[in-house]
Amino acid sequence: MKKILLTGGGTAGHVTPNIALLPGLREESFEIAYMGSYDGIEKKLIGDFGIPYYGIATGKFRRYLDVKNLTDPFRVLKGFSEARSYLKEFQPDVVFSKGGFVSVPVVRAAATLNIPCIIHESDMTPGLANKLCIPVAKKVCCNFPETLRLLPENKAVLTGTPIREELSRGNKLAGLKLCGFSANKPVIMVIGGSQGAANVNKAVRSALPRLLEDFQVVHLCGKDKMDNLLLNTPGYKQFEYIKTELKDLFAMADLVISRAGANAICELLALKKPNILIPLPSSSSRGDQLLNAKSFEAQGFSIVINEDDLSANLLVDKVHELFFTRQSYYDAMNKSGQMDSIRKIIGLIKEAAGTE
Repeated sequence: MKKILLTGGGTAGHVTPNIALLPGLREESFEIAYMGSYDGIEKKLIGDFGIPYYGIATGKFRRYLDVKNLTDPFRVLKGFSEARSYLKEFQPDVVFSKGGFVSVPVVRAAATLNIPCIIHESDMTPGLANKLCIPVAKKVCCNFPETLRLLPENKAVLTGTPIREELSRGNKLAGLKLCGFSANKPVIMVIGGSQGAANVNKAVRSALPRLLEDFQVVHLCGKDKMDNLLLNTPGYKQFEYIKTELKDLFAMADLVISRAGANAICELLALKKPNILIPLPSSSSRGDQLLNAKSFEAQGFSIVINEDDLSANLLVDKVHELFFTRQSYYDAMNKSGQMDSIRKIIGLIKEAAGTE
């Protein structure tokens, strides 16, 4: 039996693609373990899957002045030593990294032991953690065609992001029942992210009187972001957060309004959902969502609205434009090279582990 060590953490986006690979890896009879930080979100998310978990020290590399820049390098060195020790114990045939700073000591330690590493970059431009890992990686998977030119030619592979298979197994009728919606009116799904998106929420709610003339709206608005004055509005259903039934909401949705995080938009691509993206502005991020959205727009997958331009009237106009031209978005998504990512990535893993 071949062994694989998965790593990645810091945010859910560095963990859920690893989780999406688990069924395929088990079908290929891999023995699986996970390495992350002592008590990060990755430990909590992986805990439900019965996989051995190794915790290591980790530190963050900051581009700005901070006293922790003086202490965190020592934590990274400790993490490197711990990772190397655990790798010797587990002896994996291959390491797969989804990124985040916890992955840096793991990948670099694996390289010193001649364990092949495959890494995945979600965003258009590689983040700092992956930049530190690329030199020792065997292959670098990515989501966007534009990213290929930023990576070593002999390592770069356009795969897309692994998407949880259960998301494609939703039941439209179950979604309609959960929301109390009619089957005779199209549905817009609004996703603001786990923390919500205040400006998106505000624009959607301001646009509701016009949107509800032609659509029903299910709104994942984020923790403590419910509007109690709208709880009984016909055709409008709010959730702070939803987990198990998310697949049913996706099955029900005809259009999606979303932020432009890499994992979120890759889910929309995999599920072939015509969408409007409202990326985080560069003032609130390193600008990766703007680049992600620009790529999806150029490939014909999405309509993009910059947050600085966002208004209720513009949102309504773009929703109608998307709905009446939605077939062109389906067609573009069907031709995408970023589909079937699980099969592609597991193929690379098997090759690196010497099973092909």
